[in-house]
Amino acid sequence: MYLIDKNSNQITPINEKTFSELGFTERKHLQEWLAKYPLALGEELLIIQKEFDGFQDTNERLDLLALDKQGALVLIENKLDDTGRDVTWQALKYASYCSSMSKEQIKDVYQQYLDKQADNQELKKDAADKLTEFFGKDYEELVLNRMQTQRIMLVAGKFRKEVTSTVLWLSNFKLRMQCFKVTPFELNGQFFLTIDQIIPTKDAEEYMISMANKVQEEQNTQEKEAARYGFRFELWKEILVKLQGKTPIFQNINPQKIHYLSSGAGMSGVVYQMVMTKNVVYTALVFARNNTEENKTLFNEMLKSKKEIEEQFGRELQWLLTENNKSSRIAHELPNINVFDLANKDEIVAFLIENIVRLEQVLRKPLEKLKVTMKQRVIDNSEDETQ
Repeated sequence: MYLIDKNSNQITPINEKTFSELGFTERKHLQEWLAKYPLALGEELLIIQKEFDGFQDTNERLDLLALDKQGALVLIENKLDDTGRDVTWQALKYASYCSSMSKEQIKDVYQQYLDKQADNQELKKDAADKLTEFFGKDYEELVLNRMQTQRIMLVAGKFRKEVTSTVLWLSNFKLRMQCFKVTPFELNGQFFLTIDQIIPTKDAEEYMISMANKVQEEQNTQEKEAARYGFRFELWKEILVKLQGKTPIFQNINPQKIHYLSSGAGMSGVVYQMVMTKNVVYTALVFARNNTEENKTLFNEMLKSKKEIEEQFGRELQWLLTENNKSSRIAHELPNINVFDLANKDEIVAFLIENIVRLEQVLRKPLEKLKVTMKQRVIDNSEDETQ
């Protein structure tokens, strides 16, 4: 830091000092400065307690407890000239202690703080009114200290590497921690103070928060997918066991994590399928040869028997001839059902078992007829080529 002398058009260095050299202490000075002017930490904060010791089964004390404008608790831990090695662990413990605080508990803690600040009974202020004033919203409407929204601010003259590396690593897990470097200066008996946010830097803070959100979202997605895979695997396992002896198809098929199971229908490239997507369940005969035109030919041959097939099945089927995709299918669907809702499990299992058994029974003769027809076409085409 330098002092600018406009008259001489030069700068004079202001001597950097330590708090110890200047006789300043953590509790009597640094803590009081921040309590009286929390805006020095870069945002509007409402200090609701100093030396907070409202933790069960421990005598530990948090330097400053505050609320930000979003209603999150902000834990401020001060360390004068050096953070020491364990400040991150200490702050994390405090955050865990505070995570369960209710709105009423926060109000009571703040009321105790306000009562201590008042010189006499007449100057005492109501905590609910002060909270309403700070948030610009009626106290009854406030939501404070949502789960996993607690924030940590570390304030010190020097940050050890083990502290900064831990803070940076924790930021990947959506835990918002900030490090503020405070430096005192002295010039001709006057004292100055700088407060710089060093982790994350102001420019990088928004980016780091968005990256942490992205990482957390990806982790949540992976965890959900793993849970769904496991749930679907168990569902297929139950269905396959119950299908034993009821139909010749799916007798030697193993359960899978994926959303469908296939079993051969006695023709090359033609399979029966049971399908469970997130919101749709269906059974189907699928024409899945590599050649799109062959699939259309097979489908159209079966379509000639549509009326008889549906009469035997007992209800209308979906006849889906796909123009762009290779495969086509004949299906019966159970729509608009959440596969991953445990309450729907029995309905899904019963639907798939009943309808795959019925579909195979109804399509058995049409498929035999189709095999004969396609075989005759091959013979006819061969004779035409030899003539």
